[in-house]
Amino acid sequence: QVQLVESGGGLVQPGGSLRLSCAASGSGFSHYVMGWYRQAPGKQREWVAELSSGNTINYADSVKGRFTISRDNAKKTVDLQMNSLKPEDTAVYYCRATLEPYSSWGQGTQVTVSS
Repeated sequence: QVQLVESGGGLVQPGGSLRLSCAASGSGFSHYVMGWYRQAPGKQREWVAELSSGNTINYADSVKGRFTISRDNAKKTVDLQMNSLKPEDTAVYYCRATLEPYSSWGQGTQVTVSS
């Protein structure tokens, strides 16, 4: 299994941008489905985006057109470029690696969108 560490969170004004990165260690990274999830205070964790080993990409409707997921298998990283951020994007963002039946999560990185 892979171990995951997220980075890149912070405070940004509405309309701004942030780029999150998830670094993986361990073998077989290129075979994993990589995903980003988020959890806002008092809410359940929700799926944001995913990128398969075959480069199939899917986004939640709430972020479609604003967020872009990408991966670099050589560097074992998956990024989430977030543009046109809104206050409702405020959450802890988590990276997830899935290769059935295994799944790993990172520790999360805080994103706060506020003026």
